Amino acid sequence: MENDSKLTFSIGDASKISGVQQKQIRSWEKNGYIPKAERLILGLHEHRRFTPSQVKNLHKIKEFLDGGFTLKTAVKKANDENLSKKEVIKNA
Repeated sequence: MENDSKLTFSIGDASKISGVQQKQIRSWEKNGYIPKAERLILGLHEHRRFTPSQVKNLHKIKEFLDGGFTLKTAVKKANDENLSKKEVIKNA
């Protein structure tokens, strides 16, 4: 049986599982909202590889966005960061 600690997902699979579009995942990564995914280099191409916890985090961010939170707040909530009272009220 494979070692689950080495299980990774392509951006396509991460998108399908999390419900976040590939374009959005790339944008969030580029703008620092999510950590850079590891890259698998095949020839001249680099392919993003996401861990199960990264995919779960993408899904959590999407759920908070669907709930009306701003992207910045959704990321903080998905990462269990403490929010200031101002941020909570702004998104209420």
